[in-house]
Amino acid sequence: MTSGSGENPANLKTPAVTEAEVTRERDAAVVEVHQVSKIYTQHMARTLLRERLAALFRGKTSHPFYALRGVSLRVNAGESLGILGPNGAGKSTLLGIISGLCYPDSGSVTVKGSIAALLELGSGFHYDLTGRENVALNASLLGLNRKQLRERFDTIVAFAELEDFIDEPLRTYSSGMVMRLAFSVAVNTNPDILIIDEVLAVGDQRFQEKCVKRIYELKAAGHTLICVSHSGQLIEALCDTGLWLDHGSVVAYGDVHDVVKAYDQSGHAKGASA
Repeated sequence: MTSGSGENPANLKTPAVTEAEVTRERDAAVVEVHQVSKIYTQHMARTLLRERLAALFRGKTSHPFYALRGVSLRVNAGESLGILGPNGAGKSTLLGIISGLCYPDSGSVTVKGSIAALLELGSGFHYDLTGRENVALNASLLGLNRKQLRERFDTIVAFAELEDFIDEPLRTYSSGMVMRLAFSVAVNTNPDILIIDEVLAVGDQRFQEKCVKRIYELKAAGHTLICVSHSGQLIEALCDTGLWLDHGSVVAYGDVHDVVKAYDQSGHAKGASA
């Protein structure tokens, strides 16, 4: 595990590797993030006009806020990465950049393969459309053609357990029903990379266990998983590698058990669940 403190990684001895081994390792990577930073500008909020004018003349109208600062990681095909951190750590920003929904201000991101991202409950859905119409809409956004949708539609609805409600408007669904439908569409498109941001926190425990089982099946089939959760237990159950972010910077990155242990011992996990 690498950490933001402790022994300098430069002092650690690493075994020599051949050029062929390096090439194979790079070829196996499906997600590579190198020194990525994302900066937002914090403007002056509710202030009096004279205060704004005074700040303008002083050149202090805004200042940068680093949502991410120099983040690097690599996920190989078939591996799974779990991202931990308190609220505001930059977890969702990182997933958004990997998914292509926003771009870094510096650094580079390389993604190989199709992505299905569950970043926000109901994203990609229209609440005035029926469940059936939303399945077609969301599946098309994730890359399914009409023939593939027809072949997989019944499986999607059955996994979501929404046979009796599939022709009702989505606005009549509970948050748990929306999550079930979104998850079912995503996993049944068979993406190369599945990205999940805390949506498994919605819904009952039985369906969560069903989702976890499906994720295991995808992993066994060689698919890649990147997920965010405040639950270290869930991260350890699903992931091989852990990444701990805090204030946009990497605190620890490496074996998932070591990262979760360090995160739990820091006291952040207790605060996140409170």
